[in-house]
Amino acid sequence: MDKRQKKQMQFSVIYLLIALIMAWVFQSLIYRPMVIRWSEVPYSEFLAKLEAGEVAEVQVTQDRLLYELLPEMEGGQGRVYNVVRVDDPDLIERLVDAGVSFSGEAPPNALFPLLLGWVIPLLPLALIGYIGLRRMGQAGAGVMSISKSRAKEIEGERTGIGFRDVGGADEASVELKEIIDFLTDPERFTRLGAKLPKGVLLVGPPGTGKTLLAKATAGEANVPFFSISGSDFVEMFVGVGAARVRDLFEQAKAKAPCIVFIDEIDALGQSRATAGSLGSNDEREQTLNQLLSEMDGFAPNIGVVIMAATNRPEILDKALLRAGRFDRQIQVGLPTEQGRRQILAIHAQKVKLAPDADLNRIARMTAGFSGADLANIVNEAALLAVRHDHDSVTMMDFDLAIERIVAGLQRRMRLKPEVKRRVAYHEAGHALVAYLQPDTDPVHKVSIVPTAKGALGYTLQMPDEDTYLLSKQELEEHLAVMLGGRGAELLVFNDTSTGASNDLERASDMARRMVTEFGMSEVLGPVRYANPAGTGYLGQMNGLRQDLSPDTARLVDQETRKVLDAAQDQALALLESRIDGLHKLAEILLEHEVISGDEIARVIGPVEALVESEEPAPAPA
Repeated sequence: MDKRQKKQMQFSVIYLLIALIMAWVFQSLIYRPMVIRWSEVPYSEFLAKLEAGEVAEVQVTQDRLLYELLPEMEGGQGRVYNVVRVDDPDLIERLVDAGVSFSGEAPPNALFPLLLGWVIPLLPLALIGYIGLRRMGQAGAGVMSISKSRAKEIEGERTGIGFRDVGGADEASVELKEIIDFLTDPERFTRLGAKLPKGVLLVGPPGTGKTLLAKATAGEANVPFFSISGSDFVEMFVGVGAARVRDLFEQAKAKAPCIVFIDEIDALGQSRATAGSLGSNDEREQTLNQLLSEMDGFAPNIGVVIMAATNRPEILDKALLRAGRFDRQIQVGLPTEQGRRQILAIHAQKVKLAPDADLNRIARMTAGFSGADLANIVNEAALLAVRHDHDSVTMMDFDLAIERIVAGLQRRMRLKPEVKRRVAYHEAGHALVAYLQPDTDPVHKVSIVPTAKGALGYTLQMPDEDTYLLSKQELEEHLAVMLGGRGAELLVFNDTSTGASNDLERASDMARRMVTEFGMSEVLGPVRYANPAGTGYLGQMNGLRQDLSPDTARLVDQETRKVLDAAQDQALALLESRIDGLHKLAEILLEHEVISGDEIARVIGPVEALVESEEPAPAPA
């Protein structure tokens, strides 16, 4: 029972209680006093009053005698007395002899007291019962219609989203526009023998705009658009998922040409081989089999295009990915610099920007960010501008928003002087090693303010451009930067701390990938030792192949250690060569807690001058 049904039941019970209370109040306080007002007296007392000449008027009914006394008599001030009529043949004669005015009336309606006392108060109960039965009927109809599809038909103009609202996905937009052209103008393609694609699978990391592209397709297409999530097919009842798939395609065929969009299809289309190894799930497999049959079975679905989105393509069933079902797989990757600029411009349309807010610079700084991340940056910057009472969103607000998303919310907590000094040298070590190496990302900012993510400080590096591949030397330089903080602690304090735990984790992971995935070990050679699946879109890492011998696994560990030792030696050599610069950076951090990349360049000097000064002097002649 869901919350809505519980609320309806509570609503009905409350009304039932109110109706019972109203019936009791009416019966006790209105009807009963009205009846009691007709005071009942014995027949003998009535005869005595009649013979004494005290009765003023008598009304004779079928089973009662209602009489009033003379006004001067006690109890005669408009009070009506009630007497049960007995079988007295001399009654009329006695009334005539006493000179009393009397009259008779037709027998009263016996239903009137019943209606007045019980039926009218129970009308609310009857109304509540009717409503309850009606709801039960609707619930019964809901149970009978559980196999109906939950897909929502969307009219394109109602979404308010078109391809103009999608940035950084030009290639995917072109592919989807062609699908729309197939549906709206099929003769243009069929005249050359081209066939309409049956399925389009949008694949990419989370936040890259797969669902947004589907909404834009709905906004651009002048055909019906059915939207449903993969989890909506799965129920606790056996056979419901397959029935919903059949009903979905029946609706789609009736509205053809149309588009059916299944979001998060991995909830429905997971590989049956994988599922079998973990335990059979007959209901999900039946649902998947029905979907496969509907997409490419004996009965053709002319004019029905299936769109789906997933960020886990590696777990989808192979039968679902073959040609004839999902004919096209559109990769929706992380946006390039130009794409990030477009996305920022779209989300910044409703934000009042300051003159110094440079979207091009923000796009360069946010390499590796998804569209959802960029939207979050614009929103966070606007919130920070409101918090700081700015008239518009400045570049400083954007910088703080990026730092907040990357490093986390700052926590103003008091650190012991020795802890703060160690953190300052640790972060200065990262920054100095990164600055001294030519192929590392530029240092944007260094801070020793603790963050909500648990870091006592951070060194923020922002690439100048997108990186699509890295050489062995570049990877080794990145490893040296990661181990630069630990190296600075070794040089200054002759000891290490737990502050380098995250650095060691990331460095060990990268070094292991260099050995097992990238073939960058001379001893192990150009062989891949990691699992064939590699790294998925969600970032999960795979271990070593199961067929490796213990000796090979031992060599992998040794080569990984060798790569890390070389990186640490490189970091120590760079720090020792510029130990004065390390002390200066640490002093600035201890005093101001924050230092920018420009200030680091001012303190250390140009890298080219450093390289020239390290060249050996010519030997004397």
